[in-house]
Amino acid sequence: MNHGWQSEFQRLEGAYAPATMRSYRSDVEVFVHWCDGQGIAPFPADTATVCAFLEDQGPLHAPSTVRRRLYAIRKIHRLLDLPDPTQAEDINLSLRRVRRAKHARPKQAKGLTRDFLERFLEVQPDTPWGLRNRAMLSLGYDLLTRRSELVALRTDDVVWRSDGTLRVLIRRSKADPFGEGRIAFSSRRSADLLEEWLAFRGMEITPLFCAIYQEKPIDRALSTTTVKRLIKSSARDAGLDASVVGEFSGHSMRVGAAQDLLRAGHDTAAIMRAGGWKSVNVLARYLEQAEYNVWG
Repeated sequence: MNHGWQSEFQRLEGAYAPATMRSYRSDVEVFVHWCDGQGIAPFPADTATVCAFLEDQGPLHAPSTVRRRLYAIRKIHRLLDLPDPTQAEDINLSLRRVRRAKHARPKQAKGLTRDFLERFLEVQPDTPWGLRNRAMLSLGYDLLTRRSELVALRTDDVVWRSDGTLRVLIRRSKADPFGEGRIAFSSRRSADLLEEWLAFRGMEITPLFCAIYQEKPIDRALSTTTVKRLIKSSARDAGLDASVVGEFSGHSMRVGAAQDLLRAGHDTAAIMRAGGWKSVNVLARYLEQAEYNVWG
């Protein structure tokens, strides 16, 4: 059934990241489909309908996903100039029931710590892809980047310093929706690996890490999926067990670098500044395993 809400999302274009737009649209589609199955009109929804939807979603999804779907329902009602059914206290009670029913901790990506980084760099082939991938892995680790930040880097975001290291402007992240950016610095090795990649790639291409077609660089940015595939394929090529390979994700460089900083004696505030974290709770999950290794 077409309820005519899709066109309203055009009003959000440019105000939200594309990934956020996709999530909002997908979550509203789930809600609309659920309402159709119940024989209930989704717009305007009443509080009881939204509560029933949230609690129905609880056994199927993580609490964070259920909360995101609540935000999407709230947003579409406001876009449609309809009364917001999500502000009642019953909504908070439904979310509490969803959280209390889920006892599993959030799944944490395995940290790509320096030991893994060394192994992953060694297995890269002597090809154009190997040049690019070595530079990506090393720089992503040094800068504690999210995978979206890494593939968004542009050639003019990087400046060589007098000591042979790099000063890098990381322009935008999910914690920085207005693109104010943060400054980060690399090791000498990352600078050397990037220099080798750029010597092959040339300086006329905009994305720092671009696609390669038939061994030739093309002026097109990589997808975030490329980073995840690179990390997992490197883990396999390094001979790690399949169960360990499965624990790595596109977030692993960021997690591993933060864990290494803690082991090296840096405090939480310094690590938050280095990685651009706004929430100490998120960082704390990353550091749990590192703390165990330090104090255990």
